[in-house]
Amino acid sequence: MADNFILYFFISPHSSYTGLIWRCLQIQLGVICSVGIWTLSEAKLQAAQAHQTWKSPSELIEGVSKVNPEPTPILMAAPENFNPDLQLRPALPEPPQNSSPPKTSTEPRTPDAVLESIHTDYRYDTDNFGQTNFFFEPTVQFRLSNGNKIFVKTGFNLFEQRGVESITNFPLQVGWQGKIGQVTLQTAAGVDIFNRLPTAINLNAKVETPISPPQVSSLGRLLSVVVLSGNLEQGPYKSNARTLENQITAWRFGPDLYWQIDGNTSLFSSLRLGSYNDGNSEVQSFSRLERKFGQFSLAANLFNLSFNRDLERTSGYFSPPDFLVYNAEVAWEGDIANFLRCRLAANLGQQRLKGEFDNANTYQTRCTVKVSPNIEADLGYSFSNVRNQETGGSAYGGNSLTGQLRVKF
Repeated sequence: MADNFILYFFISPHSSYTGLIWRCLQIQLGVICSVGIWTLSEAKLQAAQAHQTWKSPSELIEGVSKVNPEPTPILMAAPENFNPDLQLRPALPEPPQNSSPPKTSTEPRTPDAVLESIHTDYRYDTDNFGQTNFFFEPTVQFRLSNGNKIFVKTGFNLFEQRGVESITNFPLQVGWQGKIGQVTLQTAAGVDIFNRLPTAINLNAKVETPISPPQVSSLGRLLSVVVLSGNLEQGPYKSNARTLENQITAWRFGPDLYWQIDGNTSLFSSLRLGSYNDGNSEVQSFSRLERKFGQFSLAANLFNLSFNRDLERTSGYFSPPDFLVYNAEVAWEGDIANFLRCRLAANLGQQRLKGEFDNANTYQTRCTVKVSPNIEADLGYSFSNVRNQETGGSAYGGNSLTGQLRVKF
């Protein structure tokens, strides 16, 4: 996996940044190790941030956390909202563990924190209008003696755009997660360091609670559950280089609803209200209804975005007063080999921008390679013509290469 990643830099049009990237990653790795050592000796926090990735229903029942391929604090109003990985089933309560006999004084003391996993996310976005965003963000996660978790995330991000000097970003974030009864609490805070912009603060918080208890079959398959969550996010709007150069930040808050209707049918719905430091405001909603038929699935997606003012020319971010996208999705997912699982999907629909309609199509593929019982790697590619900027009469096309390397301890 590492060899492939290194090769990717050499074939990238931005290979001139390779040396800088690796020097920065060495610095970031030092930060991870320092924080990890401090955590193992001093950590007394009560909870940790859970991350999300694709898992099978049986793994969900076991309470395995899931990692979002790109855990960006600010939800982007763009094609990413049609990626089903961004609307995953919430982690279910872990089953009670068998009680162990009392430990004798001769047994070693349980450590305050144990290294549980390292997740490394990467994403490379390009379009036909000269915009490039690159994200590389490793996350180190620890499990505390009381079962809660803490994590430290860092990395390197690069933003390039025609007519704008490139911007590099070094995020550093510390988070925690805990439970009070059936309510899961998550929070994280950190800083974003830039090469030529002032340092900015970011934070996010989430409260999640099941409305109905999960129903699970004898085979460990999730049959029914309703989960409601409230979300609060603040930080730099990492849409593109021009938006960052204008130092645009945003507050976003709103609820998410996940409903597992039966073993094969699910509904996800999300609402976000946003307030920007340039005086703009937004309302963003997304809904997805999915039905599975063995290895195949059908889904319907509906996305709506409305801003108070269109400030793309001045602030740099896509801010239409009226943007609607709806489409239907056909997908296949299955095991190609014992160590390889893949997913293929196609979305066909329409997008409406300022009263004018156009086709809205997205094609996605993703494969998961199980290197060993403790190591997995994802690699995905998608193409979409769903707009995330004003293009006039020109057609829009965006490409995304995403992946994640997961190592469990």
